[in-house]
Amino acid sequence: MVDSLDRSAVLKFSIYGGFAAIFSLLILVASRGSGTGPEAGHGILVGLLLLSMIVMAFEMSHQEVVRRNSQVLLVFVGLAIHLAVIRAATVFVDTNNFHESLSLFFIPFALAPLVHSVLLGKDVGLFSTMAVSILGCFLVPGDRVLSYLVFSFMAGLTAVFVTQEVRKRGRVLRAGLYVGIMVLIIAYAFDLISIRPLFSGGIAEWEVFGINSAVAFGTGLLTGMIVSGLLPIVEGLFGITSDISWLELSDLNHRLLRRMQLEAPGTFHHSLVVASLSEAAAESIGANAMICRVCSYFHDIGKLTKPEYFIENQGDENPHNALTPTMSALIIVAHVKDGVDLALKHKLNPRIIDVITEHHGDSLVYYFYRKAQEQRKMEEEKVAEGLENEEDLPNIDGENFHYPGPTPRTKESGIISLADAVESASRSLQKPTPQKIRALIDEIVFNRLKDGQLDGCGLTVSELRSVRESFAKTLRSMLHSRIDYPKQGKKAERKHSGDGGPSSDLGRRGWAMDEADRRKVVSVEELEKHRRKASGDS
Repeated sequence: MVDSLDRSAVLKFSIYGGFAAIFSLLILVASRGSGTGPEAGHGILVGLLLLSMIVMAFEMSHQEVVRRNSQVLLVFVGLAIHLAVIRAATVFVDTNNFHESLSLFFIPFALAPLVHSVLLGKDVGLFSTMAVSILGCFLVPGDRVLSYLVFSFMAGLTAVFVTQEVRKRGRVLRAGLYVGIMVLIIAYAFDLISIRPLFSGGIAEWEVFGINSAVAFGTGLLTGMIVSGLLPIVEGLFGITSDISWLELSDLNHRLLRRMQLEAPGTFHHSLVVASLSEAAAESIGANAMICRVCSYFHDIGKLTKPEYFIENQGDENPHNALTPTMSALIIVAHVKDGVDLALKHKLNPRIIDVITEHHGDSLVYYFYRKAQEQRKMEEEKVAEGLENEEDLPNIDGENFHYPGPTPRTKESGIISLADAVESASRSLQKPTPQKIRALIDEIVFNRLKDGQLDGCGLTVSELRSVRESFAKTLRSMLHSRIDYPKQGKKAERKHSGDGGPSSDLGRRGWAMDEADRRKVVSVEELEKHRRKASGDS
């Protein structure tokens, strides 16, 4: 039900309608406050026409965002709060008889653009800058519209530029600092803050200069501080995770990852390699590399339930030898469901849970399916020879050999799915060469395409080409060959093996000495005796 509401077109247009009503009310209040009540209807009409154009631009240029109503709600709630604060700042200055220029300096120009840029990306941050700049013109006095427009555009662009990639909360504070500096520069350029006291002015002029500068700069800095503190709350309310939170989730000391290191070390190493492959590939096509990295760490946590049944954790014995192919396939497939159960129990991010369910799609567990077919063929031959009854033939149900799905639905999930398959297959390469690595990657990607596993993830053909090239580059660096060092001769081995015994530690370290060298060694006690004797003689 929650998922259907999140994708409901009716609810989305209700959000647009609610924002239009709030914007109309703000225009009405602003018109009455400025003594132009009769013109309020005209202002509302023009404002709603502009708003409809802005909504259309939003729908056409941000198709990833408009798919989820929670993200649409975040955008327009942010815009509504920003516009309400603009009106509140104007009323606050007018009622307290401050200088009219201060009404601009009390406005947190970067509030909505900063929140949207950090949580939804720079494109939404730029849209937010445009929207609050245009719509805010209806809420400020007519003689300040041009100044407001310049302040809003420049401050919003500065906030978006600084927060294109945010992985630490300090970056948000730095954005607020830069916004404050930008507002100061524009205020000096427009002479809204006079710089004459810097050259000649009395104490009163210096006081006005200091107050105006402090308010202009302080509002930008305070905006950054407020946004930094509110981010965790906003993320929880709207189900959105910022890169800052993803970075916190990448800590390898998480309880599940610690368990994996101890109980399933092979799976843990596999997850680290998948993370490296998917992160590099995501960066090559502009997808979210941090999401790929974190989700890769957790994508196989379901193997913790039965780690010994997965080849990367097995020793000399293979427990599948004592099972039928159908039972083996059921255990392998079950690691997806077990992973979801563990993720829910430990309250992992919903995006991680999506990757756990999608990284195998609805593909076939080919090895055990082929093994089951071979066993049935052998049994059929026995039936033909009259050694067994036809009723005893094992029944092969294809559903038991398929993962439950769904197939990947995001670019990040599709990349992780491919990286998982590529890493697993690369372990079987004998004497890997660049040509073998590239052929293996191409085969896996083309088979996934042919099987329809990538139909819903949104990866284009050109992006898949970049992903394949990235995989090949990363794997070549991981599977590089070593120099074959020549062995030492027997004489050299005896010389560097001390007394030649198996417990000679010096020989293994290369510090061994022959008998002539040993005779030259002087003990520490003897050296100390000679030092004291020499100091006594002096």
